[in-house]
Amino acid sequence: MIPVTTIGGYLGAGKTTLVNQLLRQADGRRLAVLVNEFGALPIDADLIEAQDGDMISIAGGCICCSFGNDLIGALRDLAQLSPAPDHILIEASGVAIPSGIAASVSLLPEYELGAVVVLADVETIEAQAQDAYLGDTILRQLSDADLVLATKGDLVAEGKQSGALSWLQEQAPRAGVVAVTNGQVSLDVVLGPRAGFDEIVGAGHADALFRSRVVDAPNPVDVKAVAARLASEEFGLVRAKGFLQGEDGRTHLLQMVGKRVDVSAYDGPVSRFALVCINRADAADFSSEALFGVHPS
Repeated sequence: MIPVTTIGGYLGAGKTTLVNQLLRQADGRRLAVLVNEFGALPIDADLIEAQDGDMISIAGGCICCSFGNDLIGALRDLAQLSPAPDHILIEASGVAIPSGIAASVSLLPEYELGAVVVLADVETIEAQAQDAYLGDTILRQLSDADLVLATKGDLVAEGKQSGALSWLQEQAPRAGVVAVTNGQVSLDVVLGPRAGFDEIVGAGHADALFRSRVVDAPNPVDVKAVAARLASEEFGLVRAKGFLQGEDGRTHLLQMVGKRVDVSAYDGPVSRFALVCINRADAADFSSEALFGVHPS
């Protein structure tokens, strides 16, 4: 199935900047961006190869599609493309509720629900949440989030940013909350690391905010116990993805974003049992033993 990531947040939070940055990092992934209308999401001109009606072709095999009021129809059309997109990004309008979009995606068997990523302008988010007209929408967006990207922290004093981050965590208790500037965030943080270990072997992306590492897993492991550890805050993880061999002898695909961990049976070939772990650059390092409870064999 094709994973779908929803990008939400109120007007001015930085969604356009983020999407353009993600398209620049595609690195061979065929991304499809769905947006209500092109005027609401101006793609950087140097990324555009051609425009034909409701579709923009972007360098590197990515596309941007306008769906108007027919999200389901647009998703069905994308599923018929050959080759199909590797990942779908739905850029929600500023007043959209992400759970409503997720409900639409869940109706289509070709797709699987990925993360809900919500951007929040730390300079204005608390005031917006108290607004009589906007407040309910802002708070519902945050409560739906798996990952909150706190933007524009460079425009406020350090103390105000720290307070805003704490407030955001209270409003989005199941999400990971990280501060970003100018949409500069790793593609793997937003979309998740690639699932195939041919790609994972070379992982190690690092930027000023995040670091990535591959942690080999012992065989077998208590998958539920590992999932519980990942969901805790002790490792400072934002994302994790990989394959584990369970105590039942079966292979499991584990995906983690924020504090949400999904585990599913996997029947395909696996060359390496390991997790790609992405955590905040300021988080303490951790050992394989701490993550899995035992040393890898």
